[in-house]
This record gives sequence, structure tokens and C-alpha cells, in this order.
Amino acid sequence: MTGYFIVFEGGEGAGKSTQEALLAQELTSEGKTVVRTREPGGTPAGEAIRNVLLSNEYAGLSDRAEALLFAAARGEHVKQVIRPALEAGAIVICDRYLDSSVAYQGYGRELGADRVRDLSVWATEGLLPDLTILLDVDPSVGLSRVESPDRLESEPIEYHQRVRAAFLDIASREPDRYLVVDASGSVEEIATTIRGRVAELLGGNA
Repeated sequence: MTGYFIVFEGGEGAGKSTQEALLAQELTSEGKTVVRTREPGGTPAGEAIRNVLLSNEYAGLSDRAEALLFAAARGEHVKQVIRPALEAGAIVICDRYLDSSVAYQGYGRELGADRVRDLSVWATEGLLPDLTILLDVDPSVGLSRVESPDRLESEPIEYHQRVRAAFLDIASREPDRYLVVDASGSVEEIATTIRGRVAELLGGNA
């Protein structure tokens, strides 16, 4: 594959959408082909699964069913959107990916990080990002920015603290493939840090 796969991760209210949009806009202005997508979602089936996973209508969904649905949506997303775009040479920017499942279900739900990771690796045929940008924010700060909490955002603060610790632990194990950014900084400061790292990824041609 000739494209690049960039993923934004982080807790609720970390500012992923803002930074994704800024990065996509910058790369597009430079003439690069950018595909911006999200998880769960990105395909008709994935968006339907997203509604089940995030809607408060489905409060009480079992933890294992939740993990399986995330993996199912991800497998469809990779097959229909991400892998074809990468093969065509595009830069794919995705809001959440495999690490979110490991953090939210493996650690947050305490289902087991390795088990949850293996499930998504199987579903995606082993596709991993070239770069994962982790926007780190204290859960109490991030959640205060959320106006209408969905099913996962409504979980107790202790759950979100486990998720944050999980993301930081995951990133610490593969520092070459992760950029951890303090999400309490200004939008401009964060964007500048991200652009620098992406420029390195693209070989100085960004």
C-alpha cells in the first residue's frame, strides 16, 4: 500500500474532531488526497452499528456484545473504506481505531487487553496505523466539554480514568508509532505539534 494511515485517539472531549479537521485541511491544501473517516462507522453497516453502540436506547448492552460489535464495524470499515483508500495512495485520517477497543473494552470493561486486541487484529487482517496521535486529557476536564453524553460518555468517572491510563500505557510501548499530545494546550499549539510529526511520517514532503 502506498498511502498513509493516521489515527486520532483519546478520551471524551479531547478535541479529536477539531485537530482531525485542521490536519485534513492542511494536507488537502497541499494537494494530497485525504480520506477522513471515523469509528465506529464509516460505512452504512458501521453507522448502523454505531447507533447501537452509542445510543442511550441500548443501555445495558453486554460488555462482550459491545466488544464484538466494535470489531465487526471495524472489519467492515477496513475492507470497504480504509484499505482501498490506502491502496490508492490516499492519506486516511481516522477518528478512533483498534486502540479504542483495547482501552474502552479491554481495560475499561476489564475484558482483557490482549483478547480484545486479537479480535480486532483478526477482523482487520492485521492492518495497523502508520501513526497514532493520542490527545491526552484528564477525564474530568474532557467530560465537562460534552454537552449530550452518549452511552459510553455516561459511564462513571472511574471507567474513563481506566481508559485514559490504558491509552497512555499502550502508547508507551511503541513510542515510534505514537505521538502523545497534552490536549490542554491551545488548538494552535496542538496543531503545530501534530503537523511536525506528520511531516516526519511523510518524509519531509508534508
